[in-house]
Amino acid sequence: MSLVEVLRDPARRRAVVADGVRLIEEEVASKRGFSGAALKAGYKTVQRLKPGVVAHALEKLLPEFAPRVDPYYVEARAHGDVRAYFASRASEIADALLSVTDEKARSAKNPVMLKVYDSLRGQAHAHTAAAVPRLADLILKHVG
Repeated sequence: MSLVEVLRDPARRRAVVADGVRLIEEEVASKRGFSGAALKAGYKTVQRLKPGVVAHALEKLLPEFAPRVDPYYVEARAHGDVRAYFASRASEIADALLSVTDEKARSAKNPVMLKVYDSLRGQAHAHTAAAVPRLADLILKHVG
């Protein structure tokens, strides 16, 4: 089974979204220093402007994220240790995920949301790559 297939089931999709929101919140909370403070401030701004935006964004983005992550998952399963494989390919996986959000940002209509995205985009690769092992855990939980 793939993440694309799991997302076709509405109940399973809701569970993936809920766990994805938790993953993002845990990642944001774990950040330290100046860049962590900027990330936390941006995250709070987005949540204040539009409550529930993270879940809504994941709901919209998952159908595009899944086919970009599934090939890594298939390869990781073949190697045996999904988390370790994802960690070793964290930069590639981050690029794959961010290519989706960059495409969405180019067509964004909300100038405040776009400004927040643009202000955080420079740090996004490092933060996304750091979250990839947790992403592996999420996929393992929901896909198997």
